[in-house]
Amino acid sequence: METLKRWNWQQDDWPHFRFDANRLAALEEKFLRAAGVFFGSFKHLANESRAPLEVELLSEEAVKSSEIEGEMLNRDSVVSSIRRQFGLATDHRRVPPAELGISQLMAELHREFEAPVDEARLAHWHSLLMNGRSDLEKIAGYRLEGDPMQVVSGSLHDPKVHFEAPSCSAVPSEMSQFLDWYARTGPNGPDGLPILTRAGLCHLYFVSIHPFEDGNGRLARALAEKCLAEGLGHPVLIALSATIHRGRKTYYEMLERANKRNEVTEWLLYFAEAILAAQAEAQTWVEFLIEKTKLFDRLRGLLNKRQEKVLLRMTREGPAGFQGGLSAENYLAITGASRATATRDLQELVEMGALVRSGRLKGTRYRLAFLI
Repeated sequence: METLKRWNWQQDDWPHFRFDANRLAALEEKFLRAAGVFFGSFKHLANESRAPLEVELLSEEAVKSSEIEGEMLNRDSVVSSIRRQFGLATDHRRVPPAELGISQLMAELHREFEAPVDEARLAHWHSLLMNGRSDLEKIAGYRLEGDPMQVVSGSLHDPKVHFEAPSCSAVPSEMSQFLDWYARTGPNGPDGLPILTRAGLCHLYFVSIHPFEDGNGRLARALAEKCLAEGLGHPVLIALSATIHRGRKTYYEMLERANKRNEVTEWLLYFAEAILAAQAEAQTWVEFLIEKTKLFDRLRGLLNKRQEKVLLRMTREGPAGFQGGLSAENYLAITGASRATATRDLQELVEMGALVRSGRLKGTRYRLAFLI
């Protein structure tokens, strides 16, 4: 009896993905324009602002990529580790293995974006992602023989199989084909693809093979970002995993649909839009840091130490701002000032145009003026 060809890798046309390039063309152009704007804005940042932006976005990418897969990392440890990777001052904390591994991976992706992708590099990345794990049969190598690799939900008695990967015995040949495709479709390859198209196909192709016992989603997103960097010719700083994390239900639904056929236009449109949203979020960070620099330049010599400490604490929250707005109680907790001093300090910050006040009495809140 013929096996039911349920998954993309079982289809006769695998792995020859089909898509409507015309429907993607406008998104590709939008990406290139926005990349140029971001690169120009980034170059205009003061040197002391560039490194914090890199650390912030790489840390966010590391934390959210893990959260998509249900692994919760300590963000402060990730930040500390990434700062260490870039030779920046840190709090010298002891970083747990998982946070250390993914931080090293993010730093390598950023610094070595032009390095070729081969089995050795993928194995190295996997070893970083699985740092500290002792529950896996194989780390830094393709999965071993055993039960079929499946993505399932529901009860043990009535599971729903969302996807089943190729058998372990097929993985080496599938990955050899994938690595050849990756090299051929790159900027200097004979079959070069547009940047967003290649990134979306790379992600889907890799997770469809599911070559490792764990970590495939995180590695697929890392490879997609590497495709973007290779296409642009410089490292990328985007909040891709944060964007996917906010809509992860849609992400998994789109993957499940794409895993059943090799006409993948809808997947590529979804993934391209996710990248554009991530790109816009990164641009927001650049503009935030430019405004922050302007604010502190304008107020240089006018702030007392308490006011400076509070503004620094508020700007640490990024474009989202201080959650719920800064209250007088927050000011007291941050500075240790008396209530009368806090009231005077806050009034001065409003008069200087640093903060905007809203609400009344106990509901009074303060927000950074340039975020209003």
